[in-house]
Amino acid sequence: MRLVVQIPCFNEASTIAAVIRSVPRTLPGFARVEVLVIDDGSTDGTAEAARAAGADHVIAHARNLGLARAFSSGTAKALALGADVLVNTDGDGQYPQEDIARLVGPIAEGRAELVIGDRGVARSPEFPRRKRALHALGSVVARLVSGTRVADPPSGFRAYSRAAASAIHLETDFSHTLETLVIAGRLGWRIVEIPIVVHGATRPSRLFASDWQYVASSALTLVRLAALPPRRR
Repeated sequence: MRLVVQIPCFNEASTIAAVIRSVPRTLPGFARVEVLVIDDGSTDGTAEAARAAGADHVIAHARNLGLARAFSSGTAKALALGADVLVNTDGDGQYPQEDIARLVGPIAEGRAELVIGDRGVARSPEFPRRKRALHALGSVVARLVSGTRVADPPSGFRAYSRAAASAIHLETDFSHTLETLVIAGRLGWRIVEIPIVVHGATRPSRLFASDWQYVASSALTLVRLAALPPRRR
């Protein structure tokens, strides 16, 4: 089997090398493990840093298109490369790449189509009290809209089977995490969560300027997703 680890990035030249080098290149059950970096319009040399660090494939957007579009570009490329399993991680170094083996295990064993790394936000000291409260509220809404029981809907540390990745066609531009969860619920994917411990933040979020902006954008996305017609199984 072939595993492709995709890393959407925007101005991550200072961290991308460490992330790439921490991705395990040999895993049980996989003949090949490849790293795919999606440089979403960076201006700091992220693409060059990724190539120098050993990325197998680099996609460079001419301008910043947003996380959802970067995720879609990477997914299409991974499928074209023949990926049997696709892992999505971040370029800022917060996700524990050493847990990729645990992330892909349920898919390799045929027990899941989607595996999500649960950051344990409610109990993690890495998250302040306000963020934990907003996460709890948003997660309840995400579970209602998606029809799933996922504890950490916004987590971007995920693994998808080839069949699942092939079924992803994003309709919104904000982020891929919520919409793929709605797709998973509507198509009846088997979902497994594994507990992970995130590393400390290396920079402020570039996806949103504040917690409240994230809540507003997430709420708007969920409203739009709830209004979409059901997908065929």
